[in-house]
Amino acid sequence: MGGQVLRLQDVAVRRDGAALLRGIDWTVNEDERWVVIGPNGAGKTTLLQVAATLLYPSEGLVEVLGERLGQADVFDLRPRIGLASAALAERIPPEEKVIDLVLTASYAIMGRWTEEYDSNDVTRAVELIDMMGAAHLIRRRFGTLSEGERKRVQIARALMPDPEMLLLDEPAAGLDLGGREDLVRRLSLLAGDYRSPTLVLVTHHVEEVPAGFTHGLLLRHGSVVAQGPLEHVMTSDNLSHTFGVPLSLERSGEGRWYARPH
Repeated sequence: MGGQVLRLQDVAVRRDGAALLRGIDWTVNEDERWVVIGPNGAGKTTLLQVAATLLYPSEGLVEVLGERLGQADVFDLRPRIGLASAALAERIPPEEKVIDLVLTASYAIMGRWTEEYDSNDVTRAVELIDMMGAAHLIRRRFGTLSEGERKRVQIARALMPDPEMLLLDEPAAGLDLGGREDLVRRLSLLAGDYRSPTLVLVTHHVEEVPAGFTHGLLLRHGSVVAQGPLEHVMTSDNLSHTFGVPLSLERSGEGRWYARPH
């Protein structure tokens, strides 16, 4: 068991009188791969924003990479956290070339100007882009990419600074079946690599949970339904409670999960 990467204790987030999260207790260790599952509006993205130090809780204790939120310098913390999300994608200049977009992550900036990058940086960027199946896009501009291509490039960028924790907010959203399966397969390879950072993936589809993920947190109305090792958490009863409809859950021999109405 590795050391703690993330710890939330009795965390609540309120906005405009609404409770987005309430009573969250959650600990993530460095050798774990977590998936956060819940319907739209469950608080998944809010939880990820807290983990990414982008959102402070209304109450409770948050420790990220050994530093307590509210006391630590988040500008020192954030380069140690990789994040890929739709909100981040919207800030990427459409004219930015893929290779430059990944390279600039080393300096936590977007938009390449006159920075000089050494050959090790360039080599690492190319290897990450290739690992995500996007080598053929290396000179393309971000604004010309498909949704699936953008997702792959974003994950390569998030991995570029060699983060200690990688947060993925619905990485397969908007992808067609082929694109989804290819991305899930690549994330499964990432999960199985001991050199990978701690992984936290948010989704509302159990079919998007890659093989190799170890733990699950089920959220409904901002509260935890169940959490722990995936084989204990992923039950038909827990999933039915999480989504508010009767569901039957099955697992394939390859370690993938599938749900259908019961």
